[in-house]
Amino acid sequence: MGLYAEVQGDLGGAAAPLVLLHGFGGTSGIWAEVLRHLPPSIPVLAYDLPGHGLSLVADGLGGAGRLAKAVAADLAARGIERFHVAGHSLGGAIAAILALKAPEKVASLTLVAPGGFGPEINGAALSAFAFAETAEEMRAAMEAMVAPAHPILQEAVDAMLAARQVPGAREAVGTVLKAILSETTEAGEPRQGTLPVGDLRSLPMPKYLLWGLEDRILPPGQARSLEGAATIRLLAAAGHMLPEECPQEVARVLTAAVAAVAG
Repeated sequence: MGLYAEVQGDLGGAAAPLVLLHGFGGTSGIWAEVLRHLPPSIPVLAYDLPGHGLSLVADGLGGAGRLAKAVAADLAARGIERFHVAGHSLGGAIAAILALKAPEKVASLTLVAPGGFGPEINGAALSAFAFAETAEEMRAAMEAMVAPAHPILQEAVDAMLAARQVPGAREAVGTVLKAILSETTEAGEPRQGTLPVGDLRSLPMPKYLLWGLEDRILPPGQARSLEGAATIRLLAAAGHMLPEECPQEVARVLTAAVAAVAG
């Protein structure tokens, strides 16, 4: 089964579309505020990744590598041969893999607090987010993902909890989480797999990296791995959920990424 994507603009036009990839346990809806700040001239596909949202039963469930293959196959099925790609968290790891596997197809690469740039990850927080069963548990899990000053609206808590209650949803996010936390330390602490950052640094397309300095899921110090190879923005008073916490800044960087490359 193919992937669901929110589409904005004319995908059949001359411009390479912007592909947006959300993070673990989320949906394309995370980009809603970002989309409001993007120029209407930029065509966009915002995917629901396999095991998430309206792609719950889509093929390709697993870790970042399998998810990247599913996105690449869907783009090919849509006849999209060249695109800009941006990904948040798990979506950032997927975006990086797409660029590594087919650099000639990727016009620009924007990574937003991406996974895979170091082994450290707050596995306990991700597990709490995946398996929260009550509104109180979900609120606590969501609060861990943003800067302390950023509010979590009750309707957002209710919507996320409802998404987990769809038949098969909890099992799907559990499968993805197990793939993300595929490694452990000697003490048994979960660790994420890492990308070949050296290969990523040498890719020819423009690269942009955003990270919140109050990120409690992935350490912002992991951004140092792309110093000198990407345009890096470290955002003060921002946590892990940059598309929701700083949508205007994310949109500004995406607009610049698209404008820097013709087609």
